Amino acid sequence: MAPSTSRTSVFLTTAILTLLFAITPITCWRPWPHLNPNSSDLLYDASKKFEGSSEFVHLRYHMGPVLTGNITVHTIWYGRWQKSQKKIIRGFINSISDVHARHPSVAGWWRTVQLYTDQTGANISHTVQLGQEKNDRFYSHGKSLTRLSIQSVIRSAVTARTKPLPINPRNGLYLLLTSDDVYVQDFCGQVCGFHYFTFPSIVGYTLPYAWVGNSAKQCPGVCAYPFAVPEFRPGWKALKSPNGDVGVEGMISVIAHEIAELATNPLVNAWYAGQDPSAPVEIADLCEGIYGTGGGGSYTGQMLTDHDGATYNMNGIRRKFLVQWVWNHLVSYCTGPNALDQ
Repeated sequence: MAPSTSRTSVFLTTAILTLLFAITPITCWRPWPHLNPNSSDLLYDASKKFEGSSEFVHLRYHMGPVLTGNITVHTIWYGRWQKSQKKIIRGFINSISDVHARHPSVAGWWRTVQLYTDQTGANISHTVQLGQEKNDRFYSHGKSLTRLSIQSVIRSAVTARTKPLPINPRNGLYLLLTSDDVYVQDFCGQVCGFHYFTFPSIVGYTLPYAWVGNSAKQCPGVCAYPFAVPEFRPGWKALKSPNGDVGVEGMISVIAHEIAELATNPLVNAWYAGQDPSAPVEIADLCEGIYGTGGGGSYTGQMLTDHDGATYNMNGIRRKFLVQWVWNHLVSYCTGPNALDQ
């Protein structure tokens, strides 16, 4: 994490946002909001954004730190996970820095995130690597988690007696993934994932983290779209997923969304639109539901079809993925790997 914020300012920011957190839900995301595609709700300040909607967007830099050092993602596997599921998610995270993948690539998508800088002009790191992992297969905090109890899970992981996760507040990201039988506050109804930072009063440290849930048993039509369709769209046909696991496939795009926003807004005081830091509109929020050229409203945009009929838009390490685009502040519209992956 860039050293542009003093310990005092970090402490004050944490204290203020701790109060806000208790009152106002933080910014979250899901790929398919329950909206009429032709309604006015699709304009800026609502849940859906259009490719090229620069007239509605006022993304600004608020002088906070961004992640300019090599980024390490420490993963907490909460609940029961299959080896094949872990392999898909690890493969995606490793693909973020794989510059040798076939075009269009996950690394090409990340280059848009790298365009963001801190107040010294330093860009976000091109290196994103897997760190240590912690398995919590016995549901140490139960099968029903609140936003605050998620932080307690992280505390248990970093203070465990055996093999605790390392404390890395400068360049570490803590990714809490819940299995398909774990219920999380607001999951499915409002969110598929979110990010924030831990409170020292709970965890003992200020650590950027994200939570993403597996929606396979609870709401695949909401959080794994377009590999599952919403119940209110009975005539629509789900697309075939490239890695054969609809729940995890849905998680991939949400994980990408949250890592991009953690890199550009780790303490909720860097890159975002809007006046409320407790509910910022961030670089991936501005491109909700957009996976290709022409995307917006109820249309995902142009995507690719593999030889087996699976749908994807990016290549990774020996795998293909479908990942939402992110906002490019230099051109003021959403871009994917095609723009910079040359």
